[in-house]
Amino acid sequence: MSRSKLVSLTISLLSLSLVAITGPLALAQPPATASLAIGQYHVAQTLHVGGAGSWDYLTVDPQGKFLYIPRGNHTMVVDAANGKTVADIPGQKGNHGVAIVPSAGRGFITDGRDASVIIFDLKTNKVLGKVKAEDDSDGIIYDPNCGKVLVSCGDAKALVAISPDVDPKTGKADATVDLGGKSEFLAADQSKIYVNLVDKDQVAVIDAKTMKVLHKWTTAPGGSPTGLAIDPAKHRLFVGCRKPQKLIVMSSDDGKVLADLPIGAGVDATQFDGDAFASCRDGTLAVARETSPGKFAIVQTVSTKNGARTMGLDPTTHTIYLPVADASSGRGRPRPSTQPSSFEVLEVKAGK
Repeated sequence: MSRSKLVSLTISLLSLSLVAITGPLALAQPPATASLAIGQYHVAQTLHVGGAGSWDYLTVDPQGKFLYIPRGNHTMVVDAANGKTVADIPGQKGNHGVAIVPSAGRGFITDGRDASVIIFDLKTNKVLGKVKAEDDSDGIIYDPNCGKVLVSCGDAKALVAISPDVDPKTGKADATVDLGGKSEFLAADQSKIYVNLVDKDQVAVIDAKTMKVLHKWTTAPGGSPTGLAIDPAKHRLFVGCRKPQKLIVMSSDDGKVLADLPIGAGVDATQFDGDAFASCRDGTLAVARETSPGKFAIVQTVSTKNGARTMGLDPTTHTIYLPVADASSGRGRPRPSTQPSSFEVLEVKAGK
């Protein structure tokens, strides 16, 4: 018998012995360590952006692959691939968030200190004008179901709805809804709008057609709700609460609390992308998952960086973006001042 045939026969005999001991599927199973590593979230890249100003919400354009980052009195447009600034939109007094409406070719920036919403062109990034909103214009989203740009105005305790095609010089908001509480972030599904009321420990529910408040649901055992995200397919809300520190999973049908999960300190944003995420000022990103029907758990806590409290999500690449910077010696309120050269965006992805 040749040497090569002898080696082949030996390997075959060893394989048959292994199958006999462990069963026919043993050879197909990957090592346990490999299976555990798949799907773990981690900081995959850091985009060094720089630039002056504090920051608030970050918005992702999944089509153009741009990041829109409000920086106090200007809004940066950043290439998501390399962190380079492609445009800088000036003229704000105290901005918070950005909503983009590709079908209208427009973007909208909340300016809380000016009680207005700035309108800009998505192609040129030139300011077209602005629309009067209410005091402390803060969180903002575009809801394609009702076809409105929706703005939460904290100090005014109001929700403002604006048509994307509004005249940027003379136009006005379509509706203003009295919420009876200090509004934070918001979410929407096919028929309703949901807004956190941070001072009432509630989620307000608004009919998207009539712009009337339908319900106010308690977030207990969580309090001071800030971040809000939705799973429209399974009718669930994910509410980030600061006091106590909880991620509340709530039915968007009736407000029933399905789970209350421990998270880090200083949550400011939540997102949903199959898993739910809560970004916290203490440098942690909580990852929550439905582990069995109707049962939820924190399955991972990702170490990010102290101060990384807000985030944006690209649903096409499943990438999370967290803006952060080193705080300067003098901390401002409500947002700390930063060292301009230190501003960066962390990319969090799943995988090895």
